[in-house]
Amino acid sequence: MGLGIGIVGLPNVGKSTLFNAITRAGALAANYPFATIEPNVGRVSVPDERLSALSKVFTKGDRVPPIIPTFVEFVDIAGLVKGASQGEGLGNQFLANIREVDAIAHVVRCFEDGNVVHVAGKVDPLDDIETINTELILADMAGLEKRLQNLQKKAKGNDKEAREQAELAEQILKVLGEGKPARAGTYEGKIPKDFGLITIKPIIYVANVGENDLTQDNEHVKAVREYAAKEGASVVKISAQIEGELAEMPEEEAREFLHDLGVQESGLDQLVKVGYDTLGLITFITSGEKEVRAWTIRKGETAPEAAGEIHSDLQRGFIRAEVIEWNRMVEAGGWANAKSKGWVRTEGKDYVMKDGDIMNVLHNM
Repeated sequence: MGLGIGIVGLPNVGKSTLFNAITRAGALAANYPFATIEPNVGRVSVPDERLSALSKVFTKGDRVPPIIPTFVEFVDIAGLVKGASQGEGLGNQFLANIREVDAIAHVVRCFEDGNVVHVAGKVDPLDDIETINTELILADMAGLEKRLQNLQKKAKGNDKEAREQAELAEQILKVLGEGKPARAGTYEGKIPKDFGLITIKPIIYVANVGENDLTQDNEHVKAVREYAAKEGASVVKISAQIEGELAEMPEEEAREFLHDLGVQESGLDQLVKVGYDTLGLITFITSGEKEVRAWTIRKGETAPEAAGEIHSDLQRGFIRAEVIEWNRMVEAGGWANAKSKGWVRTEGKDYVMKDGDIMNVLHNM
């Protein structure tokens, strides 16, 4: 399972600068081949220091097990200008791309720079947010209204499922008609994926600031945080310009550069972590002398479901799993010593995985 985040924003807010930084960072991702899947898609590995610690545990002589982290795909969504929902800009392209992602990162300009002209002639992040959100709501309304017409026709033929979906669509359209995203409503029944709703996706506001505002919020960032808090959304403060510089530096040099700026981690790392938390994702690990690998699953998934992420055969033939916390494995120095200490547990089909669990699946094929 990979995480897909769509980057949206008005022109000249730093969206393209951030995306370019992300794709360059991907090229430097440790032991994970960078891939440009399409011109507007960049894949980068998820930073996870636990994997490096475990790789040292399973190093034998000069044989260092490769680290295979999980990944995030960032999609640069084109066409978001006023009127995009009616086809302005690259409207149709933006609709197709944004419906495929798991979450939306809305880049908002929170910096003043007379050399970078704002499309609206002034820096007003809340106005920018409203413009983009309105386009997404209008796009959802247009698509759902067409969907509702088809469902109502089917419902006349005593199609119970169509009638229930039509009622659900009406509930959602009422929320959208109030100028609110679909995620703001509470509904009876699960929303079908083929409704194609954009505003049901969780959103992360990315406040793009100048270098001087990285350690302290300016007034624009404060306004964005207040707005986001009202809808329960997260905010990541980032300097797209700084991210571009970091992406071109060796890892150690980038770390020192961040330290000099008074920042603990890059904006990209923060965005990935917030994305995982927003979508309710966790990481489990398989580790040994052959490789140390991270896998992404949803919170609440069981050991057999996690095994299925590795391979579907493992889920079908699941018997039990050997499980240990990653830090205990580091302390033990390997599987044999961990087992002798009694730190490796045997878990059955009902075990709910935890973030950082190392799992060895026992199965019959």
